Amino acid sequence: MFPMRAVKHWTRWSEGAAIGDIAKLVEDAGFDAFSMSDHPYPDRDWLAHGGHHAFDPFVSLSFAAAATTRIRVMTYILVSGYRSPYLTAKGAASLDLLSGGRFTLGTGAGYLKAEFEALGADFGRRGALLDEAISAWKATWAGVDHAGPEFGTEGHLALPPPQTPGGPPIWIGGNSAAAQRRVVDVADGWMPMAASGEMAAITRARPLEDIGTLSEWISSVNKRRAEHDRGPADVSFVPFEAELLASGDCTAFTDAVRPKLDDYAGAGVTWITIEPASRSFTDFRTDIDLLASELIGR
Repeated sequence: MFPMRAVKHWTRWSEGAAIGDIAKLVEDAGFDAFSMSDHPYPDRDWLAHGGHHAFDPFVSLSFAAAATTRIRVMTYILVSGYRSPYLTAKGAASLDLLSGGRFTLGTGAGYLKAEFEALGADFGRRGALLDEAISAWKATWAGVDHAGPEFGTEGHLALPPPQTPGGPPIWIGGNSAAAQRRVVDVADGWMPMAASGEMAAITRARPLEDIGTLSEWISSVNKRRAEHDRGPADVSFVPFEAELLASGDCTAFTDAVRPKLDDYAGAGVTWITIEPASRSFTDFRTDIDLLASELIGR
């Protein structure tokens, strides 16, 4: 995951590097994807208490895709309610096609009420609107009308379609029962999030504090998918040990997470997501080298 702390001080942090340079470095190191968050207009109070800025995900991931050939580019996560589903469907189809089918649409209902309000988005109905948005995306990619109550329309067409048949994979972020239902019924992957009781209260999520609970959740979701003749979901997870990255030094993190990789895999995690807290592009190079040498292929 692109280090979010880099956005606020981009000119200083980047040391002249471009997003494409950063994505190419990640690809050359052996990672499999490069992801961006989504916060178009966060409030100052949230920013003062641990929040972060973000580049526009479609713009920044386009630069990343253009500079690479193998890695996937991902939103982690795009808040569906911030945009018309038809704008999201167009951006996703364009990025999927122009990247050669390398886009994954990570999405979620969101939790930052003040940002919803600033954008004129409906916070109270965000879950129901996400459900319908997913249907609208899929209809748009298939070239058919969507008949939903909120976004239903007739006689429209969005070309060109995505390269990936059926549209880019949709991964759902969040810990709620509704998020799990979406993974069971309509999505391709899941991004549950480690959350202490305190953090869960802030993000309106269910607490998730240990691998045992994570394993139970994934097992339950995959069992329900199997009942619908659907295979196991891809599961991307930021390790519980990620708090060790806050210092800007990846060494303690790699030492702590390396012995746990088999445990995460055994729990059903298929992708480990890492956001270095690198303080500059020079530091990022060092961190990526360390993370790759210590974790990839282990």
